[in-house]
Amino acid sequence: MRIIVAGLGVQGHKRRRIAGDDFVADVDPANADARYRSIVDVPLSDYDAVLACIPDEPKTELLTYCLANGKHVLVEKPLWAKHEHEIAGLEALARKQGVVCYTAYNHRFEPHFVRMRDLIASGELGTIYSCRMFYGNGTARLVRDSAWRDQGAGVLPDLGSHLLDTCRFWFADTEDKFRFVGVHCFENRAPDHVVINCEHSLPRIELEMTLLMWRNHFTCDILAERGSAHIQSLCKWGPSLFTRGTRVLPSGRPSEDTETLVQDDPTWALEYGHFKALCGSGAGTDLANDIWLHRVLARLSAEAVASRSVS
Repeated sequence: MRIIVAGLGVQGHKRRRIAGDDFVADVDPANADARYRSIVDVPLSDYDAVLACIPDEPKTELLTYCLANGKHVLVEKPLWAKHEHEIAGLEALARKQGVVCYTAYNHRFEPHFVRMRDLIASGELGTIYSCRMFYGNGTARLVRDSAWRDQGAGVLPDLGSHLLDTCRFWFADTEDKFRFVGVHCFENRAPDHVVINCEHSLPRIELEMTLLMWRNHFTCDILAERGSAHIQSLCKWGPSLFTRGTRVLPSGRPSEDTETLVQDDPTWALEYGHFKALCGSGAGTDLANDIWLHRVLARLSAEAVASRSVS
Protein backbone atom coordinates (compact mmCIF):
# COMPACT_ATOMS: atom_id res chain seq x y z
CA MET A 1 0.00 0.00 0.00
CA ARG A 2 1.35 3.42 -0.99
CA ILE A 3 0.99 6.07 1.70
CA ILE A 4 1.16 9.85 1.77
CA VAL A 5 1.33 11.81 5.02
CA ALA A 6 -0.71 15.01 5.24
CA GLY A 7 0.66 17.31 7.95
CA LEU A 8 4.34 17.23 8.93
CA GLY A 9 4.11 18.09 12.60
CA VAL A 10 5.13 15.81 15.48
CA GLN A 11 2.50 13.21 14.64
CA GLY A 12 3.17 13.40 10.92
CA HIS A 13 6.87 12.66 11.34
CA LYS A 14 6.03 9.75 13.61
CA ARG A 15 3.46 8.34 11.17
CA ARG A 16 5.91 8.72 8.29
CA ARG A 17 8.55 6.75 10.17
CA ILE A 18 6.12 3.96 11.07
CA ALA A 19 4.89 3.71 7.44
CA GLY A 20 8.43 2.82 6.38
CA ASP A 21 8.67 1.63 2.79
CA ASP A 22 4.95 2.31 2.25
CA PHE A 23 5.61 6.05 2.41
CA VAL A 24 5.77 7.84 -0.96
CA ALA A 25 5.22 11.56 -0.29
CA ASP A 26 4.29 14.19 2.28
CA VAL A 27 2.08 17.28 2.21
CA ASP A 28 2.20 20.39 4.36
CA PRO A 29 1.24 23.98 3.49
CA ALA A 30 3.91 25.50 5.75
CA ASN A 31 6.70 22.97 6.26
CA ALA A 32 9.34 23.48 3.59
CA ASP A 33 10.54 19.89 4.04
CA ALA A 34 7.26 18.56 2.61
CA ARG A 35 7.23 17.60 -1.05
CA TYR A 36 3.79 19.09 -1.73
CA ARG A 37 1.97 22.13 -0.34
CA SER A 38 -1.56 20.80 -0.96
CA ILE A 39 -3.00 17.31 -1.25
CA VAL A 40 -4.66 18.21 -4.56
CA ASP A 41 -1.16 18.62 -6.00
CA VAL A 42 -0.36 14.94 -5.39
CA PRO A 43 -1.19 12.80 -8.45
CA LEU A 44 -4.04 10.46 -7.51
CA SER A 45 -2.26 7.60 -9.28
CA ASP A 46 0.69 7.90 -6.86
CA TYR A 47 -0.98 6.71 -3.64
CA ASP A 48 -3.62 4.44 -2.11
CA ALA A 49 -4.08 5.89 1.37
CA VAL A 50 -3.54 9.02 3.44
CA LEU A 51 -2.36 9.45 7.03
CA ALA A 52 -4.04 12.74 7.97
CA CYS A 53 -2.10 14.41 10.80
CA ILE A 54 -3.80 17.79 10.57
CA PRO A 55 -5.65 20.25 12.83
CA ASP A 56 -9.39 19.82 13.38
CA GLU A 57 -10.64 22.64 11.16
CA PRO A 58 -9.63 21.24 7.72
CA LYS A 59 -10.37 17.58 8.53
CA THR A 60 -13.81 17.32 6.92
CA GLU A 61 -12.69 18.95 3.67
CA LEU A 62 -9.53 16.86 3.34
CA LEU A 63 -11.30 13.60 4.21
CA THR A 64 -14.09 14.32 1.75
CA TYR A 65 -11.54 14.86 -1.02
CA CYS A 66 -9.64 11.66 -0.19
CA LEU A 67 -12.68 9.43 0.20
CA ALA A 68 -14.39 10.80 -2.91
CA ASN A 69 -11.27 9.87 -4.87
CA GLY A 70 -11.23 6.32 -3.52
CA LYS A 71 -8.42 6.74 -0.99
CA HIS A 72 -8.30 5.09 2.43
CA VAL A 73 -7.72 7.51 5.31
CA LEU A 74 -6.32 7.24 8.82
CA VAL A 75 -7.07 10.51 10.60
CA GLU A 76 -5.67 11.64 13.94
CA LYS A 77 -8.19 11.83 16.76
CA PRO A 78 -10.66 13.28 17.32
CA LEU A 79 -12.64 13.15 14.07
CA TRP A 80 -14.00 16.66 14.38
CA ALA A 81 -16.64 18.42 12.27
CA LYS A 82 -18.83 21.47 12.72
CA HIS A 83 -21.93 19.28 12.74
CA GLU A 84 -22.53 15.66 13.65
CA HIS A 85 -24.24 14.90 10.34
CA GLU A 86 -20.97 15.66 8.53
CA ILE A 87 -19.38 12.61 10.16
CA ALA A 88 -22.32 10.48 9.11
CA GLY A 89 -21.79 11.87 5.60
CA LEU A 90 -18.14 10.82 5.64
CA GLU A 91 -19.19 7.32 6.69
CA ALA A 92 -21.71 7.10 3.85
CA LEU A 93 -19.14 8.38 1.35
CA ALA A 94 -16.50 5.87 2.49
CA ARG A 95 -18.97 3.00 2.20
CA LYS A 96 -20.08 4.12 -1.24
CA GLN A 97 -16.47 4.28 -2.45
CA GLY A 98 -15.51 1.03 -0.74
CA VAL A 99 -12.68 2.60 1.26
CA VAL A 100 -11.75 2.80 4.94
CA CYS A 101 -12.02 5.93 7.05
CA TYR A 102 -10.37 5.15 10.40
CA THR A 103 -9.79 7.45 13.37
CA ALA A 104 -6.55 6.82 15.23
CA TYR A 105 -6.88 6.12 18.95
CA ASN A 106 -3.56 4.40 19.47
CA HIS A 107 -4.13 3.70 23.18
CA ARG A 108 -6.49 0.91 22.14
CA PHE A 109 -3.29 -0.98 21.27
CA GLU A 110 -1.60 -0.34 24.64
CA PRO A 111 -0.95 -3.87 26.02
CA HIS A 112 -2.46 -3.18 29.45
CA PHE A 113 -5.51 -1.47 27.89
CA VAL A 114 -6.15 -4.64 25.90
CA ARG A 115 -5.65 -6.73 29.03
CA MET A 116 -8.13 -4.56 30.93
CA ARG A 117 -10.70 -4.89 28.15
CA ASP A 118 -10.33 -8.67 28.14
CA LEU A 119 -10.58 -8.91 31.93
CA ILE A 120 -13.76 -6.82 32.02
CA ALA A 121 -15.27 -8.83 29.17
CA SER A 122 -14.50 -12.12 30.93
CA GLY A 123 -16.86 -11.24 33.79
CA GLU A 124 -14.30 -12.40 36.37
CA LEU A 125 -14.52 -9.10 38.24
CA GLY A 126 -18.30 -9.35 38.59
CA THR A 127 -20.24 -6.09 38.62
CA ILE A 128 -17.99 -3.12 37.85
CA TYR A 129 -18.72 -0.35 40.36
CA SER A 130 -16.29 2.41 39.55
CA CYS A 131 -13.67 3.45 36.98
CA ARG A 132 -11.38 6.39 37.58
CA MET A 133 -8.74 7.50 35.06
CA PHE A 134 -6.10 10.21 35.20
CA TYR A 135 -4.15 11.34 32.14
CA GLY A 136 -1.61 14.12 32.41
CA ASN A 137 1.28 15.52 30.44
CA GLY A 138 3.49 18.57 30.76
CA THR A 139 2.74 20.33 27.49
CA ALA A 140 1.02 23.46 28.86
CA ARG A 141 3.79 25.82 27.73
CA LEU A 142 4.03 24.23 24.27
CA VAL A 143 0.27 24.50 23.85
CA ARG A 144 0.28 28.11 25.02
CA ASP A 145 2.84 28.96 22.35
CA SER A 146 0.63 27.48 19.62
CA ALA A 147 -2.17 29.74 18.43
CA TRP A 148 -4.29 26.91 17.01
CA ARG A 149 -3.84 24.57 20.01
CA ASP A 150 -4.44 27.01 22.88
CA GLN A 151 -8.05 27.73 22.09
CA GLY A 152 -11.53 26.31 22.50
CA ALA A 153 -11.87 23.58 25.13
CA GLY A 154 -8.12 22.96 25.37
CA VAL A 155 -7.20 19.71 27.10
CA LEU A 156 -10.73 18.30 26.85
CA PRO A 157 -10.72 17.30 23.16
CA ASP A 158 -6.98 16.58 23.28
CA LEU A 159 -6.61 14.14 26.18
CA GLY A 160 -10.30 13.79 27.00
CA SER A 161 -11.01 12.21 23.63
CA HIS A 162 -8.56 9.41 24.52
CA LEU A 163 -10.20 8.83 27.91
CA LEU A 164 -13.74 8.84 26.53
CA ASP A 165 -12.70 6.47 23.74
CA THR A 166 -11.12 4.18 26.33
CA CYS A 167 -14.46 4.05 28.16
CA ARG A 168 -16.07 2.87 24.94
CA PHE A 169 -13.24 0.38 24.34
CA TRP A 170 -13.72 -1.19 27.77
CA PHE A 171 -17.42 -0.75 28.48
CA ALA A 172 -18.99 -0.44 24.98
CA ASP A 173 -22.31 1.32 25.57
CA THR A 174 -21.22 4.24 27.77
CA GLU A 175 -23.94 6.78 28.49
CA ASP A 176 -23.73 10.34 27.19
CA LYS A 177 -24.33 11.89 30.61
CA PHE A 178 -20.91 13.26 31.54
CA ARG A 179 -20.80 16.43 33.62
CA PHE A 180 -18.02 18.74 34.79
CA VAL A 181 -16.49 18.47 38.22
CA GLY A 182 -14.00 21.23 37.40
CA VAL A 183 -12.69 23.31 34.49
CA HIS A 184 -9.51 25.34 35.05
CA CYS A 185 -7.19 27.60 33.04
CA PHE A 186 -4.23 27.68 35.42
CA GLU A 187 -1.58 28.69 32.85
CA ASN A 188 -3.27 28.70 29.44
CA ARG A 189 -6.04 30.64 27.75
CA ALA A 190 -7.94 27.41 27.09
CA PRO A 191 -8.63 24.86 29.87
CA ASP A 192 -5.48 23.03 30.93
CA HIS A 193 -7.07 20.98 33.74
CA VAL A 194 -10.50 19.32 33.52
CA VAL A 195 -12.39 16.71 35.54
CA ILE A 196 -15.62 15.13 34.30
CA ASN A 197 -17.77 12.32 35.64
CA CYS A 198 -20.80 10.18 34.86
CA GLU A 199 -22.77 9.01 37.90
CA HIS A 200 -26.01 7.86 36.27
CA SER A 201 -25.26 4.16 35.86
CA LEU A 202 -22.66 1.50 36.62
CA PRO A 203 -19.83 1.76 36.40
CA ARG A 204 -19.61 5.30 37.70
CA ILE A 205 -16.82 7.01 35.73
CA GLU A 206 -14.47 9.84 36.66
CA LEU A 207 -11.96 11.24 34.16
CA GLU A 208 -9.25 13.75 35.03
CA MET A 209 -7.00 15.33 32.40
CA THR A 210 -4.31 17.99 32.59
CA LEU A 211 -1.44 19.61 30.68
CA LEU A 212 0.28 20.50 33.97
CA MET A 213 1.68 17.15 35.10
CA TRP A 214 5.36 17.52 35.88
CA ARG A 215 5.93 13.92 34.70
CA ASN A 216 3.75 12.45 31.94
CA HIS A 217 1.53 9.88 33.61
CA PHE A 218 -1.57 7.71 33.30
CA THR A 219 -3.43 5.83 36.02
CA CYS A 220 -6.62 3.80 36.12
CA ASP A 221 -8.43 2.23 39.08
CA ILE A 222 -11.37 -0.10 38.59
CA LEU A 223 -13.31 -1.29 41.63
CA ALA A 224 -15.62 -4.26 41.24
CA GLU A 225 -17.65 -6.89 43.04
CA ARG A 226 -14.92 -9.54 43.14
CA GLY A 227 -11.82 -7.41 43.14
CA SER A 228 -10.05 -4.52 41.45
CA ALA A 229 -7.77 -3.79 38.51
CA HIS A 230 -5.24 -1.01 38.12
CA ILE A 231 -2.99 0.44 35.42
CA GLN A 232 -0.04 2.67 36.22
CA SER A 233 1.66 4.51 33.34
CA LEU A 234 1.89 3.76 29.61
CA CYS A 235 4.65 1.86 27.82
CA LYS A 236 6.05 5.08 26.34
CA TRP A 237 6.55 6.49 29.83
CA GLY A 238 7.32 3.10 31.45
CA PRO A 239 7.59 1.03 33.36
CA SER A 240 3.89 0.25 32.87
CA LEU A 241 2.15 -1.85 35.54
CA PHE A 242 -1.09 -3.85 35.52
CA THR A 243 -2.28 -5.03 38.94
CA ARG A 244 -5.24 -7.28 39.62
CA GLY A 245 -6.50 -7.75 43.15
CA THR A 246 -8.86 -10.55 44.21
CA ARG A 247 -11.29 -9.53 46.93
CA VAL A 248 -11.27 -11.37 50.27
CA LEU A 249 -14.63 -11.59 52.06
CA PRO A 250 -15.84 -10.46 54.50
CA SER A 251 -12.62 -8.42 54.68
CA GLY A 252 -8.90 -8.87 54.44
CA ARG A 253 -5.83 -8.22 52.38
CA PRO A 254 -6.48 -9.28 48.77
CA SER A 255 -4.09 -11.39 46.76
CA GLU A 256 -2.52 -9.32 44.00
CA ASP A 257 -0.80 -10.12 40.73
CA THR A 258 1.24 -7.46 38.95
CA GLU A 259 2.64 -7.52 35.43
CA THR A 260 5.31 -4.94 34.64
CA LEU A 261 6.23 -3.95 31.09
CA VAL A 262 9.47 -2.16 30.24
CA GLN A 263 9.46 -1.64 26.49
CA ASP A 264 9.16 0.93 23.73
CA ASP A 265 5.71 2.18 22.76
CA PRO A 266 4.23 -0.55 20.50
CA THR A 267 0.92 1.21 19.78
CA TRP A 268 1.81 3.21 16.67
CA ALA A 269 3.11 0.24 14.71
CA LEU A 270 0.27 -2.00 15.89
CA GLU A 271 -2.33 0.58 14.92
CA TYR A 272 -0.77 1.09 11.49
CA GLY A 273 -0.82 -2.66 10.95
CA HIS A 274 -4.48 -2.73 11.98
CA PHE A 275 -5.30 0.08 9.54
CA LYS A 276 -3.56 -1.74 6.68
CA ALA A 277 -5.42 -4.94 7.53
CA LEU A 278 -8.74 -3.08 7.44
CA CYS A 279 -7.90 -1.62 4.05
CA GLY A 280 -6.94 -5.01 2.68
CA SER A 281 -9.94 -6.88 4.09
CA GLY A 282 -12.65 -4.77 2.50
CA ALA A 283 -14.06 -3.93 5.92
CA GLY A 284 -16.81 -1.33 5.84
CA THR A 285 -16.28 2.03 7.51
CA ASP A 286 -18.08 2.40 10.85
CA LEU A 287 -17.94 5.85 12.47
CA ALA A 288 -20.54 5.22 15.19
CA ASN A 289 -17.89 5.66 17.87
CA ASP A 290 -16.78 8.96 16.32
CA ILE A 291 -20.37 10.22 16.20
CA TRP A 292 -20.80 9.40 19.91
CA LEU A 293 -17.51 11.08 20.80
CA HIS A 294 -18.38 14.13 18.72
CA ARG A 295 -21.73 14.46 20.49
CA VAL A 296 -20.16 14.25 23.96
CA LEU A 297 -17.16 16.48 23.18
CA ALA A 298 -19.22 19.10 21.34
CA ARG A 299 -21.59 19.48 24.27
CA LEU A 300 -18.87 19.51 26.92
CA SER A 301 -16.61 21.81 24.88
CA ALA A 302 -19.39 24.37 24.51
CA GLU A 303 -20.04 24.23 28.25
CA ALA A 304 -16.32 24.56 29.03
CA VAL A 305 -15.90 27.61 26.79
CA ALA A 306 -19.04 29.19 28.24
CA SER A 307 -17.88 28.59 31.80
CA ARG A 308 -14.57 30.34 31.12
CA SER A 309 -16.23 33.32 29.43
CA VAL A 310 -18.28 34.10 32.53
CA SER A 311 -15.67 33.30 35.17
